[in-house]
Amino acid sequence: MASPFFGPDGSLRNGWKALLFVLGAAVCNGAAFSLRLALPWLGAAALWIPAPWFTFGAILFLTWLFLHEEGRPLASVGLGLDRRWGRQFLAGVLAGCGLIALMALAAYLGGGYHLARNASAGAGALGAALWLHLAVAFSEELLFRGYVFQRLERGMGTWPALVLLALLFAGIHWGNPGMAGPTRAWASLNIAVAGILLGLCYLRTRSLALPIGLHLGWNWTQGALLGFGVSGIPSGGWWLPVFHHRPAWITGGSFGLEASLPCALVGALGCLVLALVRPHGLPNE
Repeated sequence: MASPFFGPDGSLRNGWKALLFVLGAAVCNGAAFSLRLALPWLGAAALWIPAPWFTFGAILFLTWLFLHEEGRPLASVGLGLDRRWGRQFLAGVLAGCGLIALMALAAYLGGGYHLARNASAGAGALGAALWLHLAVAFSEELLFRGYVFQRLERGMGTWPALVLLALLFAGIHWGNPGMAGPTRAWASLNIAVAGILLGLCYLRTRSLALPIGLHLGWNWTQGALLGFGVSGIPSGGWWLPVFHHRPAWITGGSFGLEASLPCALVGALGCLVLALVRPHGLPNE
């Protein structure tokens, strides 16, 4: 009789590995933040090490631990930092910037807003935002497109795993500021679509470089450059959008472009393009 916990080779089934990883990530992340608060010098370091870097450190450690138990290198999860990785990362950054620019252009042509220069934002603010969004991109992509997704793909198939992780990706943003009324519906839909888009970026390359780069370019352009909210988090950008009296679904309002119709259309188009491109790269074994 087949065991619900172990496969024919005696190893733990992939679904249980993914669940244990998620539980472990919660514990490790909590421990990292407790350490951050407990040690005075880490409190001072937090001025230049944003909180998401602590999250990334916790998830990276857990990823290494699970892979070590399987006898696999860290590079096998998609973190092989070579020239190819760097090129894909840069391509992702440019793609993320471009996708947000398309959304912003559509919202502008729809009469939703105009941009005003933010006199208080300088080059230092752009650099600090880049550092912050890089941490968010690394931590979220390693969690949602790394070990958990890859083991679920092996256990339940590509599309079920892709949809499940996209829904979870939307779920962690459920309590963000501005998630109310129609905005909640638009934002949840679009963040789930973004989760599928990022998952397809991984599947296209079998590397985390492209999704990390896209995530970074998307958030940084939306918030630090154009001044829209990023998943409901206010952002004092290089520019600031001045909203006209138009329906919130045109621009996403204070939540950001991720709660807009342009985001749904651009995100769906990106998913379609990536889904039609034949994946290649290292097999997910």
